Amino acid sequence: MTTSPATHDSHTNDADHALSPEADSSPVNVALHLAVMARRKPDIDAVVCSDGRDGDGCARWKRMTFAELEAESDRIAHGLVRLGIARGTRTVLMVPPSVEFFTLTFALFKIGAVIVMVDPGMGRRNLSKCLAEAEPEAFIGIPLAHAARVVLGWARPTVRVKVTVGRRLFWGGATAAELARGPAHAYPAVDAARDETAAILFTSGSTGVPKGAVYTHGIFAAQVQYLRRQFEFGDDEVDLATFPLFALFDPALGMTAVIPDMDASRPGQADPAKLIESIRAHGVTQMFGSPALIDRLGRYCETEGIELATLRRALSAGAPVRPDILERFAGALNPGVPVFTPYGATEALPVSAMPSTEILGETRHETAAGGGNCVGVPIEQVQVSIIRVTEEAIDQWSDDLVLAPGEIGEIVVKGAVVTREYYNRPEQTRLAKIHSDESGEGRGDIRHRMGDLGRFDERGRLWFCGRKSHRVQTSAGPLYTIPCEGVFNVHPKVLRTALVGAGPSGSETPIICVELEAADSGADHKQVIAELRELGAKYPHTRGIETFLFHSGFPVDVRHNAKIVREKLRAWAERRLR
Repeated sequence: MTTSPATHDSHTNDADHALSPEADSSPVNVALHLAVMARRKPDIDAVVCSDGRDGDGCARWKRMTFAELEAESDRIAHGLVRLGIARGTRTVLMVPPSVEFFTLTFALFKIGAVIVMVDPGMGRRNLSKCLAEAEPEAFIGIPLAHAARVVLGWARPTVRVKVTVGRRLFWGGATAAELARGPAHAYPAVDAARDETAAILFTSGSTGVPKGAVYTHGIFAAQVQYLRRQFEFGDDEVDLATFPLFALFDPALGMTAVIPDMDASRPGQADPAKLIESIRAHGVTQMFGSPALIDRLGRYCETEGIELATLRRALSAGAPVRPDILERFAGALNPGVPVFTPYGATEALPVSAMPSTEILGETRHETAAGGGNCVGVPIEQVQVSIIRVTEEAIDQWSDDLVLAPGEIGEIVVKGAVVTREYYNRPEQTRLAKIHSDESGEGRGDIRHRMGDLGRFDERGRLWFCGRKSHRVQTSAGPLYTIPCEGVFNVHPKVLRTALVGAGPSGSETPIICVELEAADSGADHKQVIAELRELGAKYPHTRGIETFLFHSGFPVDVRHNAKIVREKLRAWAERRLR
């Protein structure tokens, strides 16, 4: 997979110069990328969105070119300003992936408003808490979101401007269609400073209360540039956009975003036949999917003998991706086409990436032996360290915190893609951020504590060993989730396992929860347990695990449908053992 120098040059004219993370004094706004693409490829589709089916059952598609997206977002920007949404106005955007999602997002970037994004699936209580913390002054959403806002009182004290995407009912305000009837002339994107807030993106809350990561325009600019460099996107890319947050980057990267017929909040339930229909209809060259979606699609392709010949690469993130899932999905691609497993978090992305070719050819064996999941060498622009594990805040960076290669500790990252704070959460910010100024220039650099455990190997590759909060503190010492589960996941009848603990910290009993493959749901549990114990006996860290519990279907996160919600699983296990 290569990218010609000409492709890089075409992307790095005015937009990349203004948006370069190294150009600290330059004004920056991600919307500038769209303007460049509208000039370079005006008649190429920027967004292609599923729009139902005709009487014969054939898919219909709604399209918008780069020039049309630029012009439409200009008109909406004028309309938003007329309503009173201006630079710095915190604005909730609750619109599913669609043409309107893109036009509104870029319009908000252009005027310099602060976009507030939350996962609707995080639950009513968390949604209410997050929106109250964000104190939004404007709310843009589909009718269902507005109805919930009114009935449940979301951000009632602060919201003063309302925009409905679709039919407006009793709550009043404007509609997106009305905004689009504004002036046809260009809206000049604000010259945003690098440290100016662009968005508040809430974490999914799968490992705690959701928190709003504060994104600056500089962070978005760095992400666009780093993603382009890391994955060598060409000038004719078409992306299957199954995850809204990643889809945001498509127009800025010059990629056509294809929105398939699926519920983006339930990727694990996506219809693989409809995904394949989208891939083939539009010549998709790259896709980003959660491990649950990649697994579902890979199984379908294997069963039906389907090849995804147009794909040049795929990306899967949000939770560790098992080697067998990668192997199955890679089997549907052309030989040598990589499936990357990028590592990062809402607070810092991307950090590293690992191709399936290296995982399947080498590191999967160490994963099966309890070494964790290899997530690759950190990208050149991000500095990664492994520090000693502590629950306490670390106010100031010191090199004395750093562990030697091979030792497991907390992963800490520094770079232009690292967020500096959580919105309205000073205590969580203090626990997650470390101040440093190694430059001696008074810049006040920030390092982010990922809350993840990992280690470096002798080749400088990062290995993920699970969440810090999920380690099991036994009387013999700590056990880490991914290294333990990797040993048991190789059993042919096991879909996945999860390590949890029962009892007080320091003397917890380690428990392996087991979810069997659907075809093996009727397997003899006693026989499977005997075989799992035999696997565990091969390695010192799993040798002492004696308790195995079978679960019909692990609880998973709302964003990717792939992260195991171990807090719920632990409570379930403790009830089973009473």
